[in-house]
Amino acid sequence: MTITVTITPEVQAALASQAAAHGRAIEAYVASLLEEAAHVPLSQTPTPWAAEAENLFDLLVPVRGLLTDEEIDRCFSRNPSTSRVVDVA
Repeated sequence: MTITVTITPEVQAALASQAAAHGRAIEAYVASLLEEAAHVPLSQTPTPWAAEAENLFDLLVPVRGLLTDEEIDRCFSRNPSTSRVVDVA
């Protein structure tokens, strides 16, 4: 649906500034403001693989292979801190 709205140059400038701050085009930003005002949830269509995924392993198929095992271990390994008290008795 297309709606034509007449606004003052000041309002247009303010909306353009806010849209730029959110990194969006003014049209998309104003459409999101109208959706919020109407209390309509934004459409969130699942990606095809997410709709068909039965478990986490299936869901992560698109990102599989992007990192090596060593990179994954480095990202999720525990930081060996020397400041912790260790009881070795």
